[in-house]
Amino acid sequence: MSSSSAPLVQCRGFGPARHGPPLGATLTRVLGSMDAAAEQLMVHGDFEAAFDACERGLASLVHVEKEDTRYGEFKSGLCTLGIQALAELNQWRGVLCWVLQHYEQLEEIPAKIMQMCILLYTKVGEQGMVRDTARLWLSCPANRGSTGFRTVAELYLLYVLLPLGCTEEAQEFILGEVGSDTFTEDQRRAALDAVKEKQRPKEELPTNSSRSPSPGTVGHSDSTQGAVIHKLKAMLSFLYRRLRLGSAGSFLLRRVLLAVIILYMIFVRIDPALPSSFPWISKLLQLLKPMWNVMFAPYYRAIPQNKGQ
Repeated sequence: MSSSSAPLVQCRGFGPARHGPPLGATLTRVLGSMDAAAEQLMVHGDFEAAFDACERGLASLVHVEKEDTRYGEFKSGLCTLGIQALAELNQWRGVLCWVLQHYEQLEEIPAKIMQMCILLYTKVGEQGMVRDTARLWLSCPANRGSTGFRTVAELYLLYVLLPLGCTEEAQEFILGEVGSDTFTEDQRRAALDAVKEKQRPKEELPTNSSRSPSPGTVGHSDSTQGAVIHKLKAMLSFLYRRLRLGSAGSFLLRRVLLAVIILYMIFVRIDPALPSSFPWISKLLQLLKPMWNVMFAPYYRAIPQNKGQ
């Protein structure tokens, strides 16, 4: 998603993975693949090459013992770059499946990877695709103590459940085991207020719609109607000038005038009972009155006599 204002990955360095004991041959290849992916992604903008480098690094990482403390850091870094590359290639639909392909167990997915997935699917407006995975990840007891668990819970609540309108599920999540262990009392109260705010439009919509339109709707309707009336007013003024120039007897102009008035009533649909209609009806009458005099009044009233005659 190259049009985004800020990439999901902001920096090249994966510093923590570079410290510690000397790297073996396999981890050196993995680190080289990570550097190549970062360079292709952020310097050259070759997202396909960046993703291929991530795949090579992950393939090499299979031969590293999982007990190595740097295994998880390298894998997380490669997946982070791979997610960004897939997003830039507009292949975001396959991001979650790709992540699950490299993490055999759902609870093994790091919190920051889960955060990226939620933000990515939120950005494209497809939160439903990550909803079940995020819910299962949060329900894993092994993830409760991980760094970033609370952030995942907040993103799941604010960016997945509430936008999808799952207010009952959101309320259960806040008051349930995960919410009670993760959020403070103030956070739970604020979250419940957000849920109630989300529920309020649904409850008040039938009553409000039966009473009167909202101010924003009225304003938009008035502005649209005003533009139409302005155009019709200009058209009627033009016809009036034409009739004043001596075309009062033209049958064609009378037909055009009648058609304009009919179109005016059909499209504008002014209701005389509405107070907002009074100015427009008054303007219409002011325009039609002189035109009526020109078309149907006696000749001496329609066209003023020249003083010299």
